[in-house]
Amino acid sequence: MATMTGSTTAGTTHILVFPFPALGHMIPLLDFTHQIASQTPDLTITILATPKNLSLLNPLLSAHPSIHTLLLPFPPHPAISDGVENAKDMAPGTYRFMIPAMAGLREPLTQWFRDHPSPPTAIISDMFFGWTYHLSVDLGIPQITFSPSSAYALALVQSLWRDMPKRRHPDPDGQNEVFSFPEIANCPKYPWWKLSPLYRSYVEGDPDSEIVRNSFLGNRASSGLIVNSFSELESVYVDHLKKDLGHDRVWAVGPARLQSDNPTGPTERGGSSSVSANHILSWLDKCGDRKVVYVCFGSEVVLRNDQMEELAKGLETSGVHFVWSVKRPNGSHVEGDYGKVPFGFEDRVAERGLVIRGWAPQVAIMRHRAVGVFLTHCGWNSILEAIVGGVPMLAWPMQADQYANATLLVDHLEVGNKVCEGNQTVPDSAELARAFAKSLVENRVERQRIEELREATIRATRESGSSTKDLESLVAYLKETTF
Repeated sequence: MATMTGSTTAGTTHILVFPFPALGHMIPLLDFTHQIASQTPDLTITILATPKNLSLLNPLLSAHPSIHTLLLPFPPHPAISDGVENAKDMAPGTYRFMIPAMAGLREPLTQWFRDHPSPPTAIISDMFFGWTYHLSVDLGIPQITFSPSSAYALALVQSLWRDMPKRRHPDPDGQNEVFSFPEIANCPKYPWWKLSPLYRSYVEGDPDSEIVRNSFLGNRASSGLIVNSFSELESVYVDHLKKDLGHDRVWAVGPARLQSDNPTGPTERGGSSSVSANHILSWLDKCGDRKVVYVCFGSEVVLRNDQMEELAKGLETSGVHFVWSVKRPNGSHVEGDYGKVPFGFEDRVAERGLVIRGWAPQVAIMRHRAVGVFLTHCGWNSILEAIVGGVPMLAWPMQADQYANATLLVDHLEVGNKVCEGNQTVPDSAELARAFAKSLVENRVERQRIEELREATIRATRESGSSTKDLESLVAYLKETTF
């Protein structure tokens, strides 16, 4: 049974926002919803969520009490245990099961549309919910896809599902077969193992993947595309998406978390932490400008203990000040094999290191004057937050679109250096120590470039900036399609 809060008025532009329940997807779409609700108060907005993810909407609903929520029960799936639909606990491998599971919401969602006295006039859904395009056709309303990925990574994914390339040698030896994308600027080339795991699962015969394929084809047919990026950062790839899709309805409105936001932001967005935000910021206040290494691998990646050991050695022997955010293992990890900080490490580095277990207030940390470099898994949200904060990066891409994002920030944007690669790789502690120390040197090219991009972000989000104009264009389109 659906649960709906609030009421809507006939004849208004009413948008249904449908986020995918993983933090890396959900948070940017909720930030975009905050953005559009703040700048266009006459829109009616309803957000669809499953009950165990409702708490993630609380900061947004507190800021905008007029936003409605639609709660639908999570559809069961044989590969998903109870509670895994909670975005805070989702492991990366769950994605390929979550996408077909959530497609089970189509029937109750259709019924809700039919029963609603003033149903939405448009759907904005996450890129993993391309099946909503077919629903929108049935309902006679536009559906717009929201991408939390970079335009560059999205261009690669769109190319895969359009051209359907396959390995010449479909065996373990074929994992290093290189695939090129000559139609995309700078002609990207990647080995098979770095390509989209969802696409590789489809090619390798995963029975659930037909729904995934149909979702991505639905994205290509949708009325438009919203990208959490901005033209000054990725203009060539935004233009490529327009050419590939055959229309100009590609709106680069990022960063979704605007420059004007409260720099501390809501610290409960991703869960609890062993250290309060105030304590973290007070600790940073005592450090010199750009003298702190910040280490964080996003909301999903948990390092194995051998990786933890080498990273800890690198931080210890480098002599740098650091903040290390350690994600707690969840049910998808073998107990005792992941996320363990080496015994005695915190005592030995107590004067210059701070370890956070759980969620870190990353936006606030990244905007603090003391942070000089960021060791990142190259998730797109993290990269954008580093750019907004003016913090160069050390790249350790782990999976999925992170390899493409690492290429973008290291080779094209020149705001970082790669120090490791792959979620199975154990880094060399000595190499990490050298990279940490070297990255804090003043007047490095990466520091100059990141400052230029930070200024570009400010320009893009100003009143006459490119992201602001694209947001206005999107709203105008939504209003034009209201009958």
